[in-house]
Amino acid sequence: MRTLVPDAVAETLRRTGRETVRLYVAACVERMAPLLVGLRAGGAGRETDMDLYVESAHALWYADRPVADALDRVRALQRFAELQPREGEMSGVADTYASFAVLVMRHALLANAGGSVEDAMSCGHAALTAVGMLDRNVGGGAFRAEEERLQLLSVSGDIAGLWEASVLAGRERLRAVLSRTAQGPR
Repeated sequence: MRTLVPDAVAETLRRTGRETVRLYVAACVERMAPLLVGLRAGGAGRETDMDLYVESAHALWYADRPVADALDRVRALQRFAELQPREGEMSGVADTYASFAVLVMRHALLANAGGSVEDAMSCGHAALTAVGMLDRNVGGGAFRAEEERLQLLSVSGDIAGLWEASVLAGRERLRAVLSRTAQGPR
């Protein structure tokens, strides 16, 4: 399968060790986390889900080692409403972006546990798909270009400022989605 992940990122992930894979997926999750937490926090019965997601996002940043219970976390994510089968297509803006955030986390935890480059690229691909949609839905957006830049930074070996940039990018994505939900369907 051809992914949206830039070739330079894919080549670096294949060439470097598991720590680079883990750092890459941690940064992808950090940028997508606000799209789940910001859109779903406070939802009835979602406290445990949000705790799991936030704790997992934090744990992923310890890139020198795998998350000890990563596969258990993946099994728990599989029960999230965002990954459950639905009748028809997903149409709600908030539902769409929250689902992408959970999907990114799922791939990230799999990549973290096994060091799989394919899982890491699936994680990056899902993030790029989400921000590409956001660019199309919020006129004039440059979210995909920023995601590509930050994906390259996360595998560059010079990661100074990566966490901060990822947090900022995630906040900007949430603002854009919230503005889109306030506008209603187009």
